[in-house]
Amino acid sequence: MRLPTRRTFLRQFTALTTLGWVANSLENSFATAVAEPHLSFPTEPRDRIAVASYPFRAYIESPTNPDRDPSLPGMELTEFVSQLRAKFHVHNIEPHYRHFHSLAPAELASFREALSQASVKVVNIAVGGEASFYDADPSARQKAIAFAKKWVDVAVAIGSPSIRVHIQRASNAAPQVERTADSLRQVTEYAAGNNVVVNLENDDLVSEDAFFLVKVIEVVHSPFLHALPDFANSMLGGDADFNYRAVAAMFRHAYGICHVKSGEVDDQGKQFDIDLKKSFEILKSSGYRGYCSMEFDAPGEPYGPTRRLVEETIRYLS
Repeated sequence: MRLPTRRTFLRQFTALTTLGWVANSLENSFATAVAEPHLSFPTEPRDRIAVASYPFRAYIESPTNPDRDPSLPGMELTEFVSQLRAKFHVHNIEPHYRHFHSLAPAELASFREALSQASVKVVNIAVGGEASFYDADPSARQKAIAFAKKWVDVAVAIGSPSIRVHIQRASNAAPQVERTADSLRQVTEYAAGNNVVVNLENDDLVSEDAFFLVKVIEVVHSPFLHALPDFANSMLGGDADFNYRAVAAMFRHAYGICHVKSGEVDDQGKQFDIDLKKSFEILKSSGYRGYCSMEFDAPGEPYGPTRRLVEETIRYLS
């Protein structure tokens, strides 16, 4: 179907002189509908690779990091930034929200300076949250919305093009598409005004089931709300066919970031492996052109496995 031009659209509604406020409102909606993120992505395989800080959570010193292992050497997030080129030969990072030592403006400015000094850039912030976007209590939903908006502000402060928001489970409600979409629409509209993309990850088999997320994304229908496909999270149910269908569904709505891993470990320590080659075939067939963030997530030291993921990813993207 051919859409009317902006000029035709406005001419048709100008005739509604007694409802001029309707024309103005629809004009603004039209402008929002055609706005898109002003982002560009590199084409060289290594330049498309980022390293997530999450696999290194046992090492990172932060007041909000509960996963710090005091038996291991510690480092600030800024120190991890300085390691990226030397240890992994990449220059993109995906920091986890719990790894920021502080969100004070001076601290964020210092972090941005550390990025500049290391010639490293942030490609996404992985953000969690305690409140649910589909909670039956409107005040809880407002808390989730406010928390996400705060991290949009952080993204602007450190130059991140996107954030990943988490859809927390609610104790008083099952996942609900319309309620979630209404909450995320408010977040997305705020993010769009700052040229920040909001991503949803298949990170929880209940509250972030891949096909549930796709429905939410389609209902919101904004170029600033996209999927963040994780190669292995949907494998935690033990169904490989479901995992690859979920990854394919997510990549149809992906834009700027995905999580690369060769497997995932559940809360009981059971390892679930995936076919990395098949996962990259799904990525390529979708036409995805964004970043690939390395997110090794298994017991043991993360440096060696992350280096292997980097080299495998370069091979599959080449």
